[in-house]
Amino acid sequence: MLRPLRDAVRRKRLEKWRTNSSFLLHDNAPAHRTVLGNDFLAKNNVVTLEHPLYSPVCIWFLPALKGRRFCDATDIIKNATEELKRLSQK
Repeated sequence: MLRPLRDAVRRKRLEKWRTNSSFLLHDNAPAHRTVLGNDFLAKNNVVTLEHPLYSPVCIWFLPALKGRRFCDATDIIKNATEELKRLSQK
């Protein structure tokens, strides 16, 4: 699976391949953390980034915020707080 990805980067982004300025964004899926896969990435000098750990504070349970976009963290906090106040009143 990683060999075709490496070859595609080499073909489609030759300038990044030559300068070794590309990276692979890893997620925390078990299939992406195998020893075999990590060995392949290390042998081919692929720079990897991992997702940060998930925050214990989640607002996914607020249906009123689903699908909405916010400008910044302050806007998210303000809208989530308002929605939580409405829920606690009910």
